[in-house]
Amino acid sequence: MNKKHNTFKTLKRLLKLVWKDYWLQLILVLLCILGTSFATVYSTSFDATLIETIIPNLIKKYEASGVIDTKYLLNALTPVIVAYIIGIICSYLNARLMVNISQGTLKNVRDKMFMHMQSLPISYFDRHNHGEIMSKYTNDTDTLRQMISQSLPQLITSGITMLMLAVFMFMTNFILAIIVIVTVVLMALVTRVLGTKSGRFFVRQQVDLGELNGYVEEMLEGQKVVKVFNHETEAKADFDKVNEKLAQSSTKANTYANILMPIMNNLGYISYAITLMIGSVLALNKVLNFNVGKLVAYLGYNKLFCNQVSQVSNQFNSVIMALAGAERIFELLDEQSEVDDGYVTLVNAKYDGEQIVESESRTGMWAWKHPHHDGSITYTKLTGDVRLFDVDFGYYPEKIVLHDVSLYAKPGQKIAFVGATGAGKTTITNLINRFYDIQDGKIRFDGININKIKKADLRHALGMVLQDTNLFTGTIMENIRYGKLDATDEEVYNAAKLANADQFIRHLPDGYNTVLTENGAQLSQGQRQLLSIARAAISNPPVLILDEATSSIDTRTEALVTDGMDKLMTGRTVFVIAHRLSTVKNSKAIMVLDHGHIIERGSHDELIASKGRYYQLYTGAFELE
Repeated sequence: MNKKHNTFKTLKRLLKLVWKDYWLQLILVLLCILGTSFATVYSTSFDATLIETIIPNLIKKYEASGVIDTKYLLNALTPVIVAYIIGIICSYLNARLMVNISQGTLKNVRDKMFMHMQSLPISYFDRHNHGEIMSKYTNDTDTLRQMISQSLPQLITSGITMLMLAVFMFMTNFILAIIVIVTVVLMALVTRVLGTKSGRFFVRQQVDLGELNGYVEEMLEGQKVVKVFNHETEAKADFDKVNEKLAQSSTKANTYANILMPIMNNLGYISYAITLMIGSVLALNKVLNFNVGKLVAYLGYNKLFCNQVSQVSNQFNSVIMALAGAERIFELLDEQSEVDDGYVTLVNAKYDGEQIVESESRTGMWAWKHPHHDGSITYTKLTGDVRLFDVDFGYYPEKIVLHDVSLYAKPGQKIAFVGATGAGKTTITNLINRFYDIQDGKIRFDGININKIKKADLRHALGMVLQDTNLFTGTIMENIRYGKLDATDEEVYNAAKLANADQFIRHLPDGYNTVLTENGAQLSQGQRQLLSIARAAISNPPVLILDEATSSIDTRTEALVTDGMDKLMTGRTVFVIAHRLSTVKNSKAIMVLDHGHIIERGSHDELIASKGRYYQLYTGAFELE
């Protein structure tokens, strides 16, 4: 019952979405459908007039004069010719309008999906396979296209045509009309039984298709790993399992769908035969003024009516598939956007005497604009002072991964996190960015609770270089400028020089205009990381987070990067996560984490002197896992 309710709700929501932007075109489509249906039914009813009136009159005129009265024939056929012309024009306009409506709707749906996706929290992408998300943009939207451009117009056309035919049939002979209606009810029952079975598997097919896309996407990204570890056979076996699930659900869905049409056609033939037999008796005995002409027309009604029922049943599975796709799309659109209840913003600032005030022009100085309940506004200079107080956090409420974490980083200080994988190093930096919100405790940025700061403004004050680089399709200059979209060419060059990337860039065939594709596959891992560092440098943030930023760089390149990073870190608050302890020796404070607890803290020399876990790590007595 709940599933039916959801299906109806999904259909209602989808139709509302289409109607909102294309109500005028839909009204025109409806008028065209009325014209097409009327032309179809009228041309069928014209058979009775043709047989009972026009042909006998034409024969009489010919017998009397020995000449075919073409003028009479043309005048007699004019109504049906006009009906056919109207039908052709309406069909053409209907097709053109539906192309615009379907493609426009799909564009709007994809726009809504992508715009909403930008507002989703990082946790959503951690929970959902990227290939499955992509399937919603491709396979699920394609099912909507088929439904909007083909299935819905066909269903409406068939419905209106059947209604008109029912009126004509009852007006012609109600006895034969009842026979046809009984047959149609039987056809509807068959459609319901088989359609429900196939519909269930078509829904399953869409889910399995998303899973298959997700697996293929994962294998494409990890193809080198598959090759290195000779896992081709295992990968193929896993693919066969996922592919087999899709094949089974598709087979079952299409089995029911394919046997539906032959059954419907045979029921239509049976109805036709019964109508012919009973109609012949009625025509021969002139029952209710029924004659041969009306019988011929009625047989046309019968065939057309059954064809319309078959068309409805044939579109049933397309509608089910589209609603399944629409439900998956609406699931994405209904995902809760990232909550942002912050009201403190980042603004350009300047000194007016000793007081900080907002500046309309760019000054190179930034401040937090903090409105208060009494209507007053205070400005706090952005310096990069970050402090955590008794922070508890878990990705799931029932499983806490950080316990009572407290630390501070004063402006210009370098704070390092070391510890085994899963100790909570990256989690802390994710909390500073507010990719996730803490369960307990406080995090303050320049003395302001980060929950009060708008997320976009908070992240403008932070730069981040990750272990996994992400370069986009475009030139190297565009990729570096991603950190500051209005940066000048000179600023791009300076950022590249600061990251020691300028030299290798200028040796490329097109220099800074070299086009990168496939995440910069033509570059080495170290070169990609250098570009990522340059991108962070150009954003010029007061707080910098380096998450294993040099882990993929060779020793020689690391020396160049370290030199550039030292320049970049000057005057900034820096959080460093590193397995190479040589990169954190000069940190103001080093935090040693273990299972979400800070078990040691201090400078390199202090921790070496204490001969605790850090000493063991540094001397090799204890290795990071």
